[in-house]
Amino acid sequence: MGSFDFITFFFLIAAVVIFLQLRSVLGRRTGNERPPFDPYSPREAQSPEATDNGKVVQLPRRESTAEDESRYAAIDGFSKPGTPLNAQLRALSDADPSFQPGEFLNGAKMAYEMIVMAFADGDRKTLKGLLSREVYEGFETAIADREAKGEVVKSTFVGIEKAEIVHAELKDTEENVTVRIISQLISATYDKQGKLIDGDADSVAEVNDLWTFSRDIRSRDPNWKLIATESEN
Repeated sequence: MGSFDFITFFFLIAAVVIFLQLRSVLGRRTGNERPPFDPYSPREAQSPEATDNGKVVQLPRRESTAEDESRYAAIDGFSKPGTPLNAQLRALSDADPSFQPGEFLNGAKMAYEMIVMAFADGDRKTLKGLLSREVYEGFETAIADREAKGEVVKSTFVGIEKAEIVHAELKDTEENVTVRIISQLISATYDKQGKLIDGDADSVAEVNDLWTFSRDIRSRDPNWKLIATESEN
């Protein structure tokens, strides 16, 4: 009986020692432990607040998606989702995240007025900075021909009635955007004797144009250049 009590007491002491050792290794529960992983639970059910220190780790892909949605929302304000133009603008925005249709359209309207007035005034310096080489050559030829004949153009830019993006595409690294612009202009051309030969100095004319602007997405230069013009009058 005495032997039995001694053996029982020995195992009791051993159990206490083992318990204390396990406790020192594993630590105590604090109530902040992560819940056990459940492989059958949906991934979205895993709360981000369960990470250490209560911090949420944002994955790069999730941030990119949020940025995409923000950019797409701006595009949807200019073209109806599901339309060819909307898809074109989204593709352009994917290639060039800095592209903002609102900012582009404002810049295109400013460039339109500057180009129209520079052409009327024969301002080659301004035109050269806003036009592609091919378009500039065409404008310069027309100005030189006008000057050779002694003709003078007098124009007053009244304003832009409407401007809208009608097409967008990416060709290699070139992003091209076509804008329909309806403007109001007073323009009259006089020969070297001062006789009116074209236009009307007293009436406002409506001008409908399709202008295409282009920019290389690899360039640090944020400016666009006019690469094609077409009149819808």
